[in-house]
Amino acid sequence: MIRLSKRMSKVLRHEPERVGLTLDAAGWVDLDDFVRALGVSRAQVLEVVADNDKQRFAIEDGRIRANQGHTVEVSLDLPVTEPPAELYHGTVGRSLPDIFRDGLRPMARHDVHLSASVETAVRVGSRRGKPVVLVVDAAAMAADGHEFRVSANGVWLVAAVPPNYLREHVS
Repeated sequence: MIRLSKRMSKVLRHEPERVGLTLDAAGWVDLDDFVRALGVSRAQVLEVVADNDKQRFAIEDGRIRANQGHTVEVSLDLPVTEPPAELYHGTVGRSLPDIFRDGLRPMARHDVHLSASVETAVRVGSRRGKPVVLVVDAAAMAADGHEFRVSANGVWLVAAVPPNYLREHVS
């Protein structure tokens, strides 16, 4: 299931054309077409969607899409949402000099991904080594006109986070 989840992410976020699919403008593709293109059963896809702890995927009206993290051009049509006072970003120590100089940038993605909890940020940062958690002053950013959106699985999205809104979390 983990391998299938990763494959689904790759297709729905980055390379739909690799399996002969085209996402619509909002990132959706017909579920039956998706199942056929991956050569798996509908039940397997539904199990991954239901059991994925990060809730990476959404199914609606016979279609499937990734909730966020795309490198292909899509518009998720998420409304601007007032963020909590603080959000969190998990990273690793070797990235801190660049982050404190340039801020958080989306890199290949459309947005910077932020977490509502320290625990989630720790998990995210752990994927690349010993995690470091950054605190984002989301209230100040919102007051200064930065727009936040929240995906269906609770990931907070923002275009970028300038360095003056960041500090290292102290546990």
